[in-house]
Amino acid sequence: MESAWQRVESLHHWILENGDKRTDPWLLIYSPVPIICIFLCYLGIIWIGPKLMKHKEPMNIKAVLIVYNFANVGLSIYMFHEFLVTSWLANYSYLCQPVDYSSSPLGMRMASVCWWFFFSKVIELSDTVFFILRKKNSQLTFLHVYHHGTMIFNWWAGVKFVAGGQSFFIGLLNTFVHIVMYSYYGLAALGPHMQKYLWWKRYLTSLQLVQFVLMTIHTGYNLFTECDFPDSMNAVVFAYCVSLIILFSNFYYQSYITRKSKKS
Repeated sequence: MESAWQRVESLHHWILENGDKRTDPWLLIYSPVPIICIFLCYLGIIWIGPKLMKHKEPMNIKAVLIVYNFANVGLSIYMFHEFLVTSWLANYSYLCQPVDYSSSPLGMRMASVCWWFFFSKVIELSDTVFFILRKKNSQLTFLHVYHHGTMIFNWWAGVKFVAGGQSFFIGLLNTFVHIVMYSYYGLAALGPHMQKYLWWKRYLTSLQLVQFVLMTIHTGYNLFTECDFPDSMNAVVFAYCVSLIILFSNFYYQSYITRKSKKS
């Protein structure tokens, strides 16, 4: 009978042997160990960071935030363009799209933007670090940590096993939302004088919810139809999107409905 450690080793060996050979050489993809280490470091920073900052003044990182947020806008625009144009040129279906595992120019182009999308999720862990440095600990909610911490695993698996196919739809929607979201954060980082132009914050949350609903419908459709895309991946994405709809709906209710009721 295998020990628990032997089962872990067997699983790790299976992961190494059954990934997409095109993406295996790319940074952080071949083995799950590096991304697990990044995640553990992330949890460690969340645990120790507020303790280290407890008796310190919030750091003034305005310039860093401006550059960081608008750099994310630029990266999101690039990825949105790549998802849109590559899927258009490759005649992708919005209902069912198998993964193109070939080394054709369009197949590699889609796999490449999927990797950039994954790596952008690693970069976005910095959001949490900036909250800690600015002592915005109220922002370190379960929703924030859950969303940031799980996205790196979801898209690591996406690039490792299904770099392309109907995954492109998630990347297309999410990069569009992030163009809007990081534009908001970038403008907010410019200073208090920008607040009068940022009245649309609540609609940003609504946009995120619409995104998750569309992803759920898209993935759910493929769970119940014949499509040459792994059902296991569809099931995980479907469940994940449902969890995000619940969490973001609760955030919207607590932030805008309940608060408005208290004011009135």
